[in-house]
Amino acid sequence: MHVIEVSTTDSIEGAAYGAGVSLIQVDTDVEGSGPRLHTHPYAETFVIHAGSAMFTVDGEDVVGRAGQVIVVPPTTPHTFRVLPGGYRATHVHANDTFVTDWLE
Repeated sequence: MHVIEVSTTDSIEGAAYGAGVSLIQVDTDVEGSGPRLHTHPYAETFVIHAGSAMFTVDGEDVVGRAGQVIVVPPTTPHTFRVLPGGYRATHVHANDTFVTDWLE
């Protein structure tokens, strides 16, 4: 068993703990912040706890809000930008390490 202390923004690769998933904790009120367009060879699931962000997934824009879960399929280009009011979420990478192909 592993008990892991995490800060408000932290990344955990599951390989270090024998887990098949990796996590990114995001908690920010910086409007417009977010990653560059990218893909992963596995699905990424966004569990949104508070606030909202504008997601662009394979060219389609959708606002993700608190209480929603957004699943991006493998190899699908995606990014997001934090909207006014902040964003707090857990990003679940369906892999024991982070593998990212940056497109911009």
